Amino acid sequence: MKATLYTFFALLAFAANSLFCRMALVEGHIDAWHFTIIRLVSAAVCLAIIMAIHKQYAKHSVVSSHTIANENGSWLSSISLVIYALCFSLAYVSLDTGTGALILFSAVQLTMIGWGIYKKERLNVLQWIAFIIAVAGFGYLMLPSATMPSWSAALLMAISGAAWGIYSIRGQSCVSPLRATGFNFIRSLLAVPLLLFIALSYVTDISMQGVLLAGVSGALASGVGYSIWYMAMPLLKSTQAAVVQLSVPVLAAIFGMVFLAETPTLEFITASLIILGAVLMFVLNGPKKQDIHENKRENYLRKL
Repeated sequence: MKATLYTFFALLAFAANSLFCRMALVEGHIDAWHFTIIRLVSAAVCLAIIMAIHKQYAKHSVVSSHTIANENGSWLSSISLVIYALCFSLAYVSLDTGTGALILFSAVQLTMIGWGIYKKERLNVLQWIAFIIAVAGFGYLMLPSATMPSWSAALLMAISGAAWGIYSIRGQSCVSPLRATGFNFIRSLLAVPLLLFIALSYVTDISMQGVLLAGVSGALASGVGYSIWYMAMPLLKSTQAAVVQLSVPVLAAIFGMVFLAETPTLEFITASLIILGAVLMFVLNGPKKQDIHENKRENYLRKL
C-alpha cells in the first residue's frame, strides 16, 4: 500500500513538473537556463528548511538517527540530477510535447529496464504483455503529435532521460529519502555559478510568472516530489519503476485539460485507458519488493 501511495503522488509531481515547464518555457516567460537555476535553488532551499524542521523528529524513526545522519546523498546522484534538469529544459523549448515525451521516456525505459535486467530482475509473461501494451498505448498517444526533431534537441532529451533513469535507480539504496534528496539538491548548487555564467549569454525577458513557475517547479514538484519518489523507489523493482512512469504523459495531459483548458480527444481517452490499464496490470502481477527492501535495510544497518 505504501509503495502504491508514494508512487502515485510522485507521478503526480512529475506531471505537475511537466505542466510548469510547459507554462514557463513554451509560453516564453523565462529561458531554460534561468528556469533550471531557479528550479535547483528553490528545491535546495525548500528541502533544507524541511530537513531542519524534521531533524528533531529523526530520533523517533524506525531507522536510527545515526543511520539517517549518514545519509547525505551522493555526487553521482547530484550530477545526474543537474544533467537531467538542464538537458530537459534546454530540449523542451525545441521539441513539441509528443516528440519530447517519446524520446525522454524511451531513454528512461532503456536505462531502468536495462539495469533491472542486468540485476537479474525477471518479468513474468503477464508483465511482459502488460509492458508491451503500455508501450503501444504510449506510442499511440504520442506519435500523432511527434515531429522530426533536430538531432541536438533529441540528443539532449535522450541524455536527460538516461540521467533521470540513473537518478531513480540510485534511490533504491537510500535510507532517508528526504535527506538524500535534500543533499542531492544542495550539492547541485555547486553547478549554479557555472550555469549562471552561461545564462548571461541567453538573457531574455524574464517575467515574474516565469520566476514563480520555476520556483514552484523546484520547491514542490521537484524537491518534495523527488523525495516522495525516493520513498517509493526502495519498494519497487527498477522495471516496475520504469513502467509506471509511462503514465506521466497521461497525467500531464489531464493537468493540461484542467488548468490550461485543453480539450481531450477520443485518441487521448483511448490511449490513456490502455496505458493506465496496462500499468496497473504490470504492477499487480509483479512480486512485492517490500520484503526485499527490509532485508536490504537490515543488512545496511549491520554494516554501520
